[in-house]
This record gives sequence, C-alpha cells and structure tokens, in this order.
Amino acid sequence: MIAVTDDAPVTDEPDTRRLDDLLEDLYHGQERVSRSDIYRRAVAAELPADWLTQIGALPEGEYSVDEAADLLGGSVT
Repeated sequence: MIAVTDDAPVTDEPDTRRLDDLLEDLYHGQERVSRSDIYRRAVAAELPADWLTQIGALPEGEYSVDEAADLLGGSVT
C-alpha cells in the first residue's frame, strides 16, 4: 500500500517566487533600480534574511532586472 501525503516535493533549489515577484514589481516601467531601493522594497516585502543579506552585500549602484536576478539567484529576465 502506498501512502499519500500533502508534503511538497523536496528539491535542492530555493523557492525564488517571492524574489521574482518583488523584482517584477520593482522594475515595472523602470530600466535600472538602485541597490538601496531594491533593499528597501525587500525589507518591506519581508523577504528572508539570507536574501536581505545578499541584497545588502551588492555594491552600491543601479542594476537592470537581468543583473539583479543573476546576482540574487532569481529567474526574472
């Protein structure tokens, strides 16, 4: 007999949907956004501490959505 559970499948890849949603919203109508703006919005969105640490570690400057996604591990392009 096979047991059926409601547990989500276990994967090694982090769930980046919240990060992707944040980036899509943040870059709507914008070509480049500053690191401080990305960080501010991430804090307001209550993203996990590890993402806040990654964003805070980015060099000061402006990033395109592709650059931000690549550096932070998101999949928005």
